[in-house]
Amino acid sequence: MLFIAAYIASLLCFAVAAPTRNVRPLVIWHGLGDTYDSAGMTRVQEEVKKMHPGIFVHLIRMNEDSKEDKQAGFYGNVNEQVALAASQLANISELSQGFDAVGFSQGGQFLRAYIERYNEPPVNNLVTFGSQHMGISDLPVCSAYDLLCQIARRATKGGVYNEWVQENLVQAQYFRDPNQLPLYVTSSKFLADINNEVLLPSERNGTYADNFSTLSNLVLVKFEKDRTVVPKESSWFGSQAPSDTSLYQSTEQVPLGGPRPSRVDDNREIIGMEEQPLYQEDWIGLRALDERGAVTFSTCEGEHMDLTGCWEDIFAEYVGGLL
Repeated sequence: MLFIAAYIASLLCFAVAAPTRNVRPLVIWHGLGDTYDSAGMTRVQEEVKKMHPGIFVHLIRMNEDSKEDKQAGFYGNVNEQVALAASQLANISELSQGFDAVGFSQGGQFLRAYIERYNEPPVNNLVTFGSQHMGISDLPVCSAYDLLCQIARRATKGGVYNEWVQENLVQAQYFRDPNQLPLYVTSSKFLADINNEVLLPSERNGTYADNFSTLSNLVLVKFEKDRTVVPKESSWFGSQAPSDTSLYQSTEQVPLGGPRPSRVDDNREIIGMEEQPLYQEDWIGLRALDERGAVTFSTCEGEHMDLTGCWEDIFAEYVGGLL
C-alpha cells in the first residue's frame, strides 16, 4: 500500500514538473540606450517567469559590463554584434532545442539578422516591439542629458553613408534614406543586406529567406504614437515612398565624408509591407510567412517602448509554449 501511494505521488510530481521542464526558453535583445541588466529588463524577465513558471530567459548582452553593453547600442559594427550574439546563444545548453525571441526596438531587427544568417539554435516565434525593419529615415532626438546619444547622432548626421560611419555607428547601419535609396543599397553595411536589397538579383542570399520562413510566428508590434522611429510603420515593414522610382539602378559610389541624411517630409506616402519589392518578390521569406498566416500585426497605443497594457497578451500567446 505504501509502495502504491509513493508511486502515485511520483506520477503526480512528474505531471506537475514535466510541463515546467519542457517550456520553450525565451531570448530577449534590448533596445537602444538600454542594458541587459537594467531595471526595465529585469522586471520584464521577472514578469515573464511569473507568467510562465519554469521558463529559462536569456538577455543578450554585448558585454557583461553594463556601461559597455549600453555603449554597444550606439557604437560598434552591427554585423559583428549579431555574430557575437550567435556565438553566445550557441553556447547556452538550455537553448539547444530552440527558443522564442523578443526584440525591443533595434533588438528586433538584430534578432531577425540572427535568424536569417545563423538560426542555430532555431527561433520558433519572433516578436518585435517598435523595430526598424525597413530602417529609419530620420534620427531620433536625444535627451538633453544623454551625451552618448548626442555624440552618436551628430557623427551620424555628418555623413550617414560614409564607410567609417557605416562600420562604427549603429543607427547609421539601419538608416534608409528614401531620397537616396540607390546610395543606401550600395553603402548600407547591415540593413540592406538583411533585407536582401541588392543591385543584382544574383547577389541575393537565398539562405535568408530559407531561414526566416521557418518561423512559426512573426509578431510585429507598432507604437501608435511613436516619434522615435521614423516612420513608425517601419515596425510593420512599411517605409516612406522613395523620391526616385529607379530605386536600385544606380551604381553611384559614396563620396568621401558624405552624404548627409536628407530631410524627409513626415507626410510622405507610406509604402506598406505588401507593396514592398522585398515582399512581392519574397527576398527574405516574409511573403511565405504571411501567406501561411504566420504574420501578426499588433499595436501599442503609446509612444515608443511604452508597453503599458499591450504586452501581456502577446507574451501569454507567443512565449512559453512547450518544446
